[in-house]
Amino acid sequence: MTDEQKTQEPGTADKAKLAVAALIVLAGIAAYYVLGTQPNWLRWAAVVASLVLAGAVALYSRYGTEFRRFVELARIELRKVVWPTRQETLQTTLVVFGFVIIAGVFFWMLDLALAWATRALTGQGG
Repeated sequence: MTDEQKTQEPGTADKAKLAVAALIVLAGIAAYYVLGTQPNWLRWAAVVASLVLAGAVALYSRYGTEFRRFVELARIELRKVVWPTRQETLQTTLVVFGFVIIAGVFFWMLDLALAWATRALTGQGG
């Protein structure tokens, strides 16, 4: 991100927009229960509609504009990523599997050695 970003306290309008968005979500949840005798799809449609409407209201607050800017900058950074080729991915995967097998054999042998040492020192063990 840029160093020129100014941190400001949210204004009254931004707080009001977020409060309205929260009230819309609560209204959608209340509608779910009020519409208890209606089909489930209608009850869930009320909840989804309230979430969409609340999201639209919240996007027009300062937090929403900051979130949109963050998403835009993240997409720009994502375009800069150099993804590995199929061959590089396969080779890396094989190297990881190889090291997992080597580590597994190492710890198995270490367990056998420690079990032998415990049996030899205590005279007990499986």
